[in-house]
Amino acid sequence: MQEAEDVRRICLSLPDTTEKIAWSMPTFRVAGKMFATLPEEETSIAVRCPKEERDELVLAEPGKFWIADHEAGFAWVRVRLDALDDAAELRDILADSWRQAAPNQLLEAHPEIGLPASG
Repeated sequence: MQEAEDVRRICLSLPDTTEKIAWSMPTFRVAGKMFATLPEEETSIAVRCPKEERDELVLAEPGKFWIADHEAGFAWVRVRLDALDDAAELRDILADSWRQAAPNQLLEAHPEIGLPASG
């Protein structure tokens, strides 16, 4: 099972990422822009996700993904940590969110981060 420390370790391994407490919870930012939070007693994460993809994820896997009421108007989705398959899935989700927040120069410097594995 994935835990808050796994989230922290993965987030902080991504380039130019910092942790900051905001709204009484840990948040993770790339170049100052938030891409992940650890709300709900740190049993879930909130990550950036385009609304169209978010809605598809929630419909496909409602036990894993959901939309918090106060985030419904924003491009964020919640992920239950205990529903994730493994650390690789957690890393993929966090890296994808990082890519959505990272500035172009970081994306260009780290093109491998957050892209689907080829195969």
